[in-house]
Amino acid sequence: MTRSAETTIVHHIPEQLPSHLQHYIAGRFVDSINGATFDVLDPVSNENYATAAAGQKEDVEAAVAAAREAFTTGPWPRMKPRERARVLNRIADAVEAQESRLAELETFDTGLPITQAKGQALRAAENFRFFADLIVAQFDDAMKVPGSQINYVNRKPIGVAGLITPWNTPFMLESWKLAPALATGNTVVLKPAEFTPLSASLWAQIFKDAGLPDGVFNLVNGLGEEAGDALVKHPDVPLISFTGETTTGQTIFRNAAANLKGLSMELGGKSPCVVFADADVDAAIDSALFGVFSLNGERCTAGSRILVERGVYEEFCEKYAARARTIVVGDPHDPATEVGALVHPEHFEKVASYVEIGKSEGRLLAGGGRPENLPHGNYIAPTVFADVSPEARIFQEEIFGPVVAITPFDSDEEALALANNTRYGLAAYIWTQDLTRAHTFAQDVEAGMVWLNSHNVRDLRTPFGGVKASGLGHEGGYRSIDFYTDQQAVHITLGTVHTPKFGAVADSAVGEG
Repeated sequence: MTRSAETTIVHHIPEQLPSHLQHYIAGRFVDSINGATFDVLDPVSNENYATAAAGQKEDVEAAVAAAREAFTTGPWPRMKPRERARVLNRIADAVEAQESRLAELETFDTGLPITQAKGQALRAAENFRFFADLIVAQFDDAMKVPGSQINYVNRKPIGVAGLITPWNTPFMLESWKLAPALATGNTVVLKPAEFTPLSASLWAQIFKDAGLPDGVFNLVNGLGEEAGDALVKHPDVPLISFTGETTTGQTIFRNAAANLKGLSMELGGKSPCVVFADADVDAAIDSALFGVFSLNGERCTAGSRILVERGVYEEFCEKYAARARTIVVGDPHDPATEVGALVHPEHFEKVASYVEIGKSEGRLLAGGGRPENLPHGNYIAPTVFADVSPEARIFQEEIFGPVVAITPFDSDEEALALANNTRYGLAAYIWTQDLTRAHTFAQDVEAGMVWLNSHNVRDLRTPFGGVKASGLGHEGGYRSIDFYTDQQAVHITLGTVHTPKFGAVADSAVGEG
């Protein structure tokens, strides 16, 4: 919301805020072996509030060794599913009990609005409950040929899973990987994003209190090109699950090739939100606003390209821009705030540069830079560009901030061509009352996930992932179980075994001689 006077942000600093964050290896908090650290800042003041141990190759080696020892000799992979499920449910209980504290720390560290951070904490708890239920209910296939053969499948944990997580909604996204990796009996090494290490540091005590054996969970802070690189290249880490941007994903793909690692990568997005003339325009506007401006626009599934049929285009643009101009931008800890501060000054500069690019690529309807009343901190006003060409950079490139491009179309065929006209293919949002069109468009759009007449509401049982430059593989539900386990086929023959007798004729011929 635009205010004429400067808004004074009362900077909220959580109580008992740590001034130094350590690694967690083999059940102990430790610093880097060589003493290296990096600074951590908060996005409202952009001042350093803590240092964090900066993991190097030798720290990753220590964490992997602890995880490998816990996997090969420890109890965790050998527990019955129900026993592991009890631990996972205790973890969920602890997360729910600390919901307010977790949200406060997450908001302080990321700049996310506090009301949205609370929802992420509860979603993290639900991830652990979901996989606790899933492993207890899990059953494996058996194939029979009556009187001849039985075949069955053993699911086995693979080993040490390397988990590399991003800085947007970090605590919740860490739970997406930690819950299924642990549920299936693996041990893990987590490398959180260097911009937002605060909430990741809370997992260690939560896991210890819940009864997770030492060495099953290990945490190494650090830069991607140091700690992340060492984790990806380590020969004793057979699995890497990564969420982040596409260029980093390509680097991980190359570096994992030498050891033929299992990879699951959820990468960037430039998702279309397609609004046909027969849609409920007001409902589509509600969804399209939330879809790109919630989480400060720092979300991989943001519908940041809005494609609108010509008949309702001007009406849509006018209403959408009017709403965008009234979105409340401000203190992330204020419950009234809808868009908070971007995560880091580096990211702020990137998003601000795209806003400037957009001024020559589209008609500016709202926003356009820093709010006048917020001269300090990483704040960008919700920014709306209309009449954006599909060749424009703001149409093609992932901005990852509160910036949206609106483009008209005249036919279903043109809408589909525009929707598919990027290197990305993570999500798509389709608004129409025509059932045939909705399902046909969903079939043809190049996206790993499609929402019809809805914003991003996901059932945890469904696959999550993208196509093209938006990812490799899927997680979620049983797809996560598949990724974090090996499936071993066991074959048993019933009755007489009929095996060709190689060499039998030759033996008899020799005997006759």
